[in-house]
Amino acid sequence: MIYRFISKAAGDLIVTGPVGDQMLRIIGKEPAVAGILNVTAMPAALQALAEAVAHDDGYQIPAVLAAAESDTSVRKSGVSLRQRTWPLQEMIRRAQDEEEPIVWSV
Repeated sequence: MIYRFISKAAGDLIVTGPVGDQMLRIIGKEPAVAGILNVTAMPAALQALAEAVAHDDGYQIPAVLAAAESDTSVRKSGVSLRQRTWPLQEMIRRAQDEEEPIVWSV
């Protein structure tokens, strides 16, 4: 499954099903085949995304990597929540500025 977020204020955003489900839950929406984020709900959605990212950025390094922590070659692997949510945060900001809703569908 793939989610497609659309707004007249920004280009389309396409994400995989699990990522879309996660982002929708963070902003207080239940994953669904279609939905809308109204302009009035955008400030709360941005706040929720910011809080989730702040919480995620504070995660603990796995014990296996902790021993190698002093080795500068050890880096976080994978895509962080900050990286995953940034495009949606930007879309919400633009849509809010232009007072346009965001809709999504699968």
